[in-house]
Amino acid sequence: MRHSLLRRSRRRLLALLGSAALALTGVVALPGPAQAANILANPGFESGGLSPWSCTGNLGSVVSSPVHGGSKALAGAVSSSDIAKCSQTIAVRPGTTYALSGWVRGSYVYLGVDGGASTWTSSPSAYSRLSVSFTTGASQSSVTVYVHGWYAQGAYHADDIGLDGPGGGSDGQAPSVPGGLRATGKTSSSVSLAWNASTDDVGVTAYDIHRGSSRVLSVSGTSATVGGLAPGTSHTFTVRARDAAGNVSAASDAVTVTTDPGGGSGFKQAAPYLYLGWGDPPSATSVMNATGIKWYTMAFILSSGGCNPAWDGQRPLTGGNDQSVIDSIRSAGGDIVPSIGGWSGNKLGPNCSSAQALAGAYQKVIDAYGLKAIDVDIENTDEFENATVQDRILNALKIVKANNPGLRTVLTFGTSTTGPTYWGNRLIEQAKALDAGIDVFTIMPFDFGGGADMYGNTVNATEGLKNKLQSTFGWDDAMAYAHIGISGMNGLSDQQELTSPATWTQIRDWANSHHIARLAFWSVNRDRPCPGGGVTSNCSGISQSTWQFTSITAGFTG
Repeated sequence: MRHSLLRRSRRRLLALLGSAALALTGVVALPGPAQAANILANPGFESGGLSPWSCTGNLGSVVSSPVHGGSKALAGAVSSSDIAKCSQTIAVRPGTTYALSGWVRGSYVYLGVDGGASTWTSSPSAYSRLSVSFTTGASQSSVTVYVHGWYAQGAYHADDIGLDGPGGGSDGQAPSVPGGLRATGKTSSSVSLAWNASTDDVGVTAYDIHRGSSRVLSVSGTSATVGGLAPGTSHTFTVRARDAAGNVSAASDAVTVTTDPGGGSGFKQAAPYLYLGWGDPPSATSVMNATGIKWYTMAFILSSGGCNPAWDGQRPLTGGNDQSVIDSIRSAGGDIVPSIGGWSGNKLGPNCSSAQALAGAYQKVIDAYGLKAIDVDIENTDEFENATVQDRILNALKIVKANNPGLRTVLTFGTSTTGPTYWGNRLIEQAKALDAGIDVFTIMPFDFGGGADMYGNTVNATEGLKNKLQSTFGWDDAMAYAHIGISGMNGLSDQQELTSPATWTQIRDWANSHHIARLAFWSVNRDRPCPGGGVTSNCSGISQSTWQFTSITAGFTG
């Protein structure tokens, strides 16, 4: 147990196409009759813009996370005076039955038709499907469909909205069947497809890509990439052509593709800790300009009471200095990963009553910043040495990973000099048993005791972690290393261990040569010289150049 003043202070205040051959199997699909299909334009917002959707108050935007299918979705920024109603008007046929459906998430999200049927749901932390049918009037030639949230209930998301039925006009001829469907590339999480163009008497306006029986993407061209897939999984795709009248062709021949198992997490991150509430925080962009660092691990998300996330448990997620700094980092070409938890403080893991509630708290942080990654720093007896809370955290991370395709999840925890402790081993074993899909297991190889060999002990601890990952997940060396992170402590540690710039360079070079996923240190606030200054919050206690450890870390490429 690490009890020094700085360690307790830190934990309180911290309280961070492959070249492989494609597995392709052609499956013949019997041709079918022309049929009506989704006649909405830009139904999955994959164009990257809203058009032809329009949203009240200019409160709609297209986001890349969280999505249900493809790589884009609609976000509606509901306010206390505007429900962020996004709508599209489409030509229809009189006296005809249509089916409207879509995937939504948020509190009180509505899907419906102006002047007609509607439905709603409340699904704050996961996408759920809404559907409603209606019949047009005897002389009706157009209809306006919409999705919206509710006053002061927070942002909502919508994706893959479909209006199934014939389009307006007299065109009743479907396009020809797309030919030559083939996979042109794949990764551990995506498949790229291409096909030959269809023909139509009027003109083809879109192609609908189906995975199994579900439509996952609509595009205007003859190629597409379907993302958000799990590594090492098999998926069968077909494509249908659609014209402006809503006539859709029979399905193409199918192609089955197995995603790559991946050489690991596929994630590389040099991200030293930056803490805005302690230790004379420097200008994030000035450090970026001086060192070349692009990512920061921002400390620390805690509970502001119950299952409610806040910076240090006090500062709001948005609208304050933390958001301003994050915006400036992104404007300078960088990004951040928030660290949730730490050694001390009121943490979310014990305060949230269930994995679903904890996932909802994580989701608030993800939604606040459109995050690409989150880190849960799991420590102390309330989280790390608590089996119930360990499992709650793992299950919550599994939920947010499923709801946010492409999101990377990082676990950070303590270690012995030879690898994970009993509780670290349990955490890894449960990550496998619960299928949590953790991308990076990051150890903190310090506080071993004064006079420790920081390079040797860091390497030994990391090798012990690698061996545990291999025995638990069945990975080879390369895959195990690619799921590993190292988070050190620059200069003097709480227990007076010395990590010099030369030692940190050795650690960085070892990390690069073994192609691990993540390199971090505590902290940029301390990355300033004060030889003989001891263990303090705003300098390293040793002789060094200003931002020297950050510059070394920026050289981590994995």
